Amino acid sequence: MPSNKKDLIRKLLKGIETGDPSAVSVVNEEKYIQHNPQTREGSEGLASLFKRLSKTSPRVNIVRVFEDGDFVFAHTEYDFANRNIGFEIFRFENSQAVEHWDNIQKRLGSNSSGHTMIDGATEATEHELTESNRIVIQSFVEDVLIQNNLEKMNDYIDNEHYTEHNPRFGDDLVELLAALSSTDSSSIKYEKNHRLLAEGNFVLSVCEGYTNQKQTSFFDLFRLQTGKIVEHWDTTEIIPPRSEWKNNNGKF
Repeated sequence: MPSNKKDLIRKLLKGIETGDPSAVSVVNEEKYIQHNPQTREGSEGLASLFKRLSKTSPRVNIVRVFEDGDFVFAHTEYDFANRNIGFEIFRFENSQAVEHWDNIQKRLGSNSSGHTMIDGATEATEHELTESNRIVIQSFVEDVLIQNNLEKMNDYIDNEHYTEHNPRFGDDLVELLAALSSTDSSSIKYEKNHRLLAEGNFVLSVCEGYTNQKQTSFFDLFRLQTGKIVEHWDTTEIIPPRSEWKNNNGKF
């Protein structure tokens, strides 16, 4: 079995594609806490689930994987019946995954600047700056996204070198600023930051809020350079009403 947590998660996620029953040894199913509200706990063992899914010829492309203490977070592309982009977060105890969060969005085409939802830099660097980069993103999320101080956007983003991967927005930030300041159907409102995970120059923020007045989870991945944001990927997912949840663990 692979020894580091990143490789363990690669093995686990690839198990969806291959149906390899040994992949599920990465997970401690007795302790496993599932935070995807549309996934029922305990109804089907992971080995049986992976075997069943593999018969549909799924494809799993693991684009980026990062590690932060007991957590591993991955940026993935799934091709089942539909093509989706996802962020997966796993918490480890004693070399096994015991908790899982995710955020899945349908894959859309390139944005107005020609970037896809997954292309761009993939490897973390400048590991000595992990904590300072985490602080920058914490401040950006609270100051700009939650408090909506949009006039401070340029304090955090390097406009000359910025690359945007959201399919709705371009590198010039015009559409993003419009969406954050809008009150119509395109509006985006961040309300609470639940988690910040970081490795080197990559930081993932996990937030909740609203899009067009619907409760939404926002997973945003940032790449930083010299203390400023130079690249951004994200997924946005509407949270189903609590009456439709298949477990009671909560999205966050």
